Amino acid sequence: MTEIAGSGTSGGGAGTNRFSARTLTWLLLGALVIRGLIRITSNVYSYIADRGAFGDQVRPLYAWLYESTSFAAWMLVLIPCWFAVRALRPPRLTWAWAALVHLLLIIPMSFGHIALMVAFRMLAWWVMDEHYAFDSPDGTPIAYELRKDVATYVEIVLTVFLIQWLVARYAAPVPAAAAPPPPRTLAVGDGSVTHHLPLAEIEHIAAAGNYVEIAWRGERLLHRATLTAIEAELAGAGFARIHRSRLVRRDAVRRVVTDKSGDFEVELASGDRLRGSRRFRGNVEG
Repeated sequence: MTEIAGSGTSGGGAGTNRFSARTLTWLLLGALVIRGLIRITSNVYSYIADRGAFGDQVRPLYAWLYESTSFAAWMLVLIPCWFAVRALRPPRLTWAWAALVHLLLIIPMSFGHIALMVAFRMLAWWVMDEHYAFDSPDGTPIAYELRKDVATYVEIVLTVFLIQWLVARYAAPVPAAAAPPPPRTLAVGDGSVTHHLPLAEIEHIAAAGNYVEIAWRGERLLHRATLTAIEAELAGAGFARIHRSRLVRRDAVRRVVTDKSGDFEVELASGDRLRGSRRFRGNVEG
C-alpha cells in the first residue's frame, strides 16, 4: 500500500498524489467486494463439482443463490462490523480486551447474517414460486451456520482493521480550513488610549479641521489626521468619498436620493442622512 501514498510532487509519503480518506476507503472496500465475488464463484463451482462426484446433480441457479444470498447478508453485516472495529480497538481497549469483545460479538453478528441470509433465500424461492426450507446436512442449521460464521467473522474483522489502518496511515490528510483573515481596524488615539476600530463598524468619517470625526457605534470620535490620509489608509476597505469633506462605508448606505441639481443625499443604516456632491455620486451609485 505504500504505492498508494506515492511520491507526489512534494515527494515521499507526504506527496500530493495521495487519495483522500473517503476515496481510499471505497477503493479498499471495493477490493474486498471483488475478492468476495471471486470467492463465491469458486465456491459455486466447487460445490457443483463435489455434489456431482456423489451423483447428485445440482442446478447452477440454486448454487449461485445459496452463495450470493450468504454473501449479500455478510455485506450488510459488514456495516456494524465496521463500526465495531473502529470503536473496539486499541488505544480504546487493550488488544486482549478487544479480542475478547469481538469473540463475544461473533454470536450476534452470526445471528444477523443467518437471519438476513434466510430472508433473502425465502424471497428468492418465493419469486420462483417455490418454498425454501432452512436446514443443514447435520440437522442443526443454526449451529452449522454458526460454526462457519466464526471463521468468516474473524476474517472480516481483521480485514476491516487493516483497511482502517491503511486509511489512517496512507490517506491524504484533510487540509485544515483556512483561518479567516483578521478584521481590518483603524487605530484611533484617545489621550493615552488607542482604540482599534473594526472598519466594518465605522459608518462615516467627516473632516473637522486638523481632525476627522469618525461615526462609530453611535459615537463621534475625533482623530488627528486629514481626510485624505484616512482615505488612503482605508483603500480597498469599501469606503467612498461622497463630498470633499466626507467618506461613507458603502455597505452602510441604504438609500441614495438625487436632487435635480445632481447633488444627492444618502441614508445610512443608522438613519443618519448625509449630503453628497454630484461629482462623487458615482462612488455610491456605481
